[in-house]
Amino acid sequence: MERFPNANVHALAKIGEGTVIEPFATVQADVEIGENCWIAPNAVIMNGARLGNNVQIHSGAVISGDPQDLKFEGEDSKTIIGHNTIIRECVTVNKGTKDRMATKIGDNCLLMSYVHVAHDTFIGNNVIVAVDVALAGHMDIEDFAIIEGISGAQQFIKIGGHCFIAAGSLIRKNVPPYIKCAREPLTYTGINRIGLQRRGFADEVINEIDQIYRVLYIRNKNIGKALTEIEKEFKPSQHRDHILNFIKNSENGIVKAP
Repeated sequence: MERFPNANVHALAKIGEGTVIEPFATVQADVEIGENCWIAPNAVIMNGARLGNNVQIHSGAVISGDPQDLKFEGEDSKTIIGHNTIIRECVTVNKGTKDRMATKIGDNCLLMSYVHVAHDTFIGNNVIVAVDVALAGHMDIEDFAIIEGISGAQQFIKIGGHCFIAAGSLIRKNVPPYIKCAREPLTYTGINRIGLQRRGFADEVINEIDQIYRVLYIRNKNIGKALTEIEKEFKPSQHRDHILNFIKNSENGIVKAP
């Protein structure tokens, strides 16, 4: 008896136990799918895809398509998707180029309908990307970031962990961790206090993050002087050092002050 009746699953594809591939889905030869996944009708999983366990790929999604990059020369690159991630309808995720040789999406992510993830983009764990968001190539998105719908990010942008980007945003500069931003051009609008509370950050930690960003954004100092002041005023800690290192490594600049 055929394991996946009416689905086009190549004999060389590696499919984990408990995985369901619905009729009219396509799975190509160089594909590995973990256990207890669900591949919806008319989803397409192309060569180079590596899916973890408990992944959902909904109808119309195309995973590991060739990069939309004229420099792509057919290199054997990959698309790697972690455990428990949900890819909704008509999402497209392109494989990597020779720059990084992979596009990566972490564990427990949700990519809503019509999201596009371009080549060589690395997305961390527990990230939510809402409807109609376009992520250009070579991006880095850290854990627990949320990008609301109908937003677009240009290539080589970095988005920090635990940040919240409002709907309709054009993301042209790096977004430091723990903040909210909105408006056009994209602007700091405060820290993501509610998100941090929901994730169990202690009140004293949240308040210190708020004070760090007040030095950076509210006192209107240039970035170099602000970073020096932050290093003097606040003791080393995981969140302080995360902020400092992110900004110091933001060659393309960060979102503007209000």
